[in-house]
This record gives sequence, C-alpha cells and structure tokens, in this order.
Amino acid sequence: MTSLLILAVVVLLGIAVWQLTKIFELTQVGSGPDDAASQIANEKDNNINGYLLFAFLGFIYIMTIFCLVKYGSLPLMSNPASEHGILVDNLMWISMILIFIVQIFTQFLLHYFAFKGRGIKGRKARFYSDNDKLEAVWTIIPVITLTGLILYGLYAWNDIMFVDEEEDVLVVEVYAKQFAWDVRYSGKDNTLGKANVRFIKGINLVGVDMSDPNAIDDKMAKELRLPVGKKVVLKFRSQDVLHSAYLPHFRAQMNCVPGMVTQFAFVPTVTTAEMREREEFVTKVNNINNIRAERSQKLMAKGEEALEPYEFDYLLLCNKICGASHYNMQLKVVVDTPEDFEAWLAELPTLGEQVAAEEASNAPVEEQPAETPEELSEVNTDDEAIAQVVK
Repeated sequence: MTSLLILAVVVLLGIAVWQLTKIFELTQVGSGPDDAASQIANEKDNNINGYLLFAFLGFIYIMTIFCLVKYGSLPLMSNPASEHGILVDNLMWISMILIFIVQIFTQFLLHYFAFKGRGIKGRKARFYSDNDKLEAVWTIIPVITLTGLILYGLYAWNDIMFVDEEEDVLVVEVYAKQFAWDVRYSGKDNTLGKANVRFIKGINLVGVDMSDPNAIDDKMAKELRLPVGKKVVLKFRSQDVLHSAYLPHFRAQMNCVPGMVTQFAFVPTVTTAEMREREEFVTKVNNINNIRAERSQKLMAKGEEALEPYEFDYLLLCNKICGASHYNMQLKVVVDTPEDFEAWLAELPTLGEQVAAEEASNAPVEEQPAETPEELSEVNTDDEAIAQVVK
C-alpha cells in the first residue's frame, strides 16, 4: 500500500511539473518573430495526427478483443445455478455483442472522418444544415434494436416472476437491516405471518405479529437454505434503509425497501456440493487458497494466526451502499437435496415455541410465603430431637 501511495505521489508530481512547463511555454508565445508561425499546424502535422488517430483506433479494437477474451467470464461466471439464469446470461451476452458491433462501426466512422477532414492546403469545410435520410437511419436502427432488447427483457422478467397461485412453492422471507440478514421460513401452512417493525422485541427479530395464527409455525434461521429443483419465492423487507438483495450465482436481485414487501422467484438447479465439484470453481478455489497460503506464511512469521482455507459457498450480498459496514453484509446460502433440506428445517424450532420459551424465562419468580410461628416451632422441635440423637 505504501509503494502504491509513493507511486501515485510521483505520478502527480510529474503531471504538475508538465503542466508548469506548458504554462511557461505559453508565457513565451510572441517573444520571437517565428513563434506565431510555429504554433500553427501545417500539413505535415495534420497528416501525422490523422495517422495517429488510426493507430489509436487499432489500439481500441485490440484492447476490446483482449478484454473480452481474457476477462469476459468475470461479469458472469458460466453455468448459472437457477433455471432462469440462462435467459439472463443470454440477454447479457446479446447486449455485449451489440455494444461491441456498434463500437466497431461508430469508432471507425469517428476516426475515418477525422482523418478524411484533416487540414489540407486549399480544402474548404462544407456545412450541412440537416440530412433527413441520415437522421432517419441513425434513429430507426437504434429504435428497432432497443425495442427487441426490451421485449426480450420483458419476456424474461415475466417468465421469472410469474408464480401460479396453485403451484407448490417455498415461501421464505429475507429481512435486511444494517448490517445483517435474517431469514424466516413459512411453516406447514406455507404462509408467512404478518409483520411490522413495531413488534420487534427479543427473539422476535423481524417484528412478526404473534397474534396472527399464520405466524405461530414460522421458523427463524441465520442462514438461507433452499431445496434444489423447487421454486422459491423470496419476500424481502428492510428495517432501516434501502438495501438490495443480490444472489449472483442465481442471477437474482431485488431491492429491499423500508415499509413495503418485494419479492423474487426462482428455481435453484445446482446444489452447493455439486457446484463445488465443477472444474471452474475448483480452479478458482485452488487459486484463492494458494494466495491465502502465501499470506498465512507471512502472518505466522509475525506470530499471528494463519488464514483458514477458503471453501466455495453461495452468498447473499447487499448490492446497495447502505452504510459504513456495507461490505460485511453477506449471508451464507446452502442449496441441499429436498431430503436434507426437510431434515434441517424440521430441526428448527417454531417462532411460537421460541417466543413462549423467552416469555417463560423472563417471567418473575413467585415469592415463597413466610414461615408461620407454628412452623418455626416445629422446626426447632425437630432440631432438638436431632441434637438428642446425636448426643
């Protein structure tokens, strides 16, 4: 970090010196008879700049292709872990390809006309007040392209968000707050109880209205577990500020807005165990652990604890800058087989049981009545009899 700071300071000093030099040169303009002529670009200068424009155009094309090949997998890892993920990835790549084609075309025209219109002795610039055909072309083509993208996007969105009322789905609430997540599963009735921040108290972290019969069998958890192959309806709430629930591997994201409930539906298709065995994630995990191993050696040399090995997990992240500890707002997500998920869920206590246990533990202890004189005399008599036996 220190080296980076020193490098930044050196670069900024270099820029400052360069700017001072330019200012000094400007102050000297007009001091000599040939200075005025030297400041005007001649035909040779214009030709050099024109060819340099084409060189820069080639640089843009080469760097764009290089970044797509080298880093194209970074925006979205391949093999999404949800049914709708393929639609999202297709829309992403279609947009990237269109942007790439438009960039090639428009950048070429920009640099070509700059070269063609370079200053040449005797050439005069021509001015067109308007060109209806040209304006129609660059208006109609973008309209058709964007209309196609929007229609495809709406189709994908409706396909993702549609939930049949009679469909067997798992309803789960994800509750956002600075800077953590809480999870609430619907019980056997598959209906979440009503909730409001006014009811937050003790074990009731998400403000469930315990007078609602649907709330008694709800279950709280500190991790999000989902069954593979079953549609999940995630309902989002926020306690304080605007958050954004982001599940990158499932191509799912939804804002968590204070005072309202939003939702997102998807079907997980790959368990956590299966994803860990995929080649690309095995390679990624190995690379991370190699870096952590090198870092651990330096830490142990200082007498500090080594870093634990990294293991892949799905994550729920906050994609809105919600405060100072925004970067810590993440939750482990586990996709299990239906059998393992049901077994795990069955072990969780219901919210009704937890609230009842909390109320029982907080109940005041009943005071024992004071002993009467007759009871005290009986105790003393017993004590005397015991003393006689001992003697």
